[in-house]
Amino acid sequence: MSVSVNTTAHLHTHATSSKASPADVRRNNRSLIFNLLYPSHAYSRAQLGRTTGLSRVAISDVTNDMLSEGLIYESGYETHVAGKGKRGMLLGVDGERLRIITIDLSQEHLISGEVTNLLGTPLQHAEIALDSQKGVDCEIIASLIERLWKEELRIGNDSGRVIGIGIAATGVVHDGVILTSTEWDWHDVDLRGMLERRFAVPVCVTNDVICAMMTERFFGKGSGNLLFVKIDRGIGAATLVNDIPIVGENYASGEIGHIVVDPDGAQCPCGKRGCLETILSAPALRERMARAANENERRQVIADAGEHLAQAIAMPVGLLDMGDVCVWGPPDIVNDVFIDTAQHYLNRSTASNFHKRTTIRRCQCGQDITLRGATVAVAQAAATGGETIASRESDDI
Repeated sequence: MSVSVNTTAHLHTHATSSKASPADVRRNNRSLIFNLLYPSHAYSRAQLGRTTGLSRVAISDVTNDMLSEGLIYESGYETHVAGKGKRGMLLGVDGERLRIITIDLSQEHLISGEVTNLLGTPLQHAEIALDSQKGVDCEIIASLIERLWKEELRIGNDSGRVIGIGIAATGVVHDGVILTSTEWDWHDVDLRGMLERRFAVPVCVTNDVICAMMTERFFGKGSGNLLFVKIDRGIGAATLVNDIPIVGENYASGEIGHIVVDPDGAQCPCGKRGCLETILSAPALRERMARAANENERRQVIADAGEHLAQAIAMPVGLLDMGDVCVWGPPDIVNDVFIDTAQHYLNRSTASNFHKRTTIRRCQCGQDITLRGATVAVAQAAATGGETIASRESDDI
């Protein structure tokens, strides 16, 4: 579904097959070291060697290249050194030299974009309102990217500082192609290919829920094992196991919104009836709350929604022995009533002598959670790709 799988797969291991090429080994080493530093950790070369098991030569080769490319920088000396040894120079991710353009396609009435640094800090923001009849197309996306890029150039930054474009898209995504998106009625849209031909920089197209999950992982409270649920105009989930996003054989992992829970229920845009999305999406819940006669009935709508979610995730929680469930959604829906009801049901469904309590919590990351996750995908891809990415220059727009 996304580039994220390839760029995080070696977060905790540098072991490679005996048949791996030198280029593969180098990419794996780069990814390993960058992800240990990202977003705000600082290690000396010696510490990186002890942590990863890589040789001094391998560490120097990788870090020197990433220093010259602007991915990392020397942030100062170690403050505490055992014995009388020389203090090592600390390395960290450079948040100043490079720029990334990100686009969010998960919203209903507009597409938004940002120019960010390597850590996802927004430097420029722009958005385009969508015609409800026409929806979104590739040309609209390209025009927003051009607008952001020109603004970045206007304030004095050369075009070489933009190292990539990150797109957060709804639906099933693989290798830069949106295989299917019910929200936009897209099928087999090669968005990455089109944008790379136009802008001549690497493009990462990632499922929007995976983007949000990666923001929670690196900038929120998420660990390397996480079940993440995003409730918006649709509902989707993403799973992180040992820091690897699980995408599934057909790249559709996490599409829980289109699991049928009521065969006689409402029509879903996917063509089926009674999908979870028709019950738990923000528009569906708000419609039911609007029909409620009083506050107690509105609270019951939210409580029922929390129980429905817990029912949907109880089995994967038990199957994966997952201890952390993070839910992102609007505060009028994902509130204390929702979380408490979901927690109560999940406790009754999954608690056992061999499974500790799974915690359901509300995601505290802000509204830019999807855009920031798209930055993570580009940053990790840049670290893995090395000089072939950082040295590519784009044409003037």
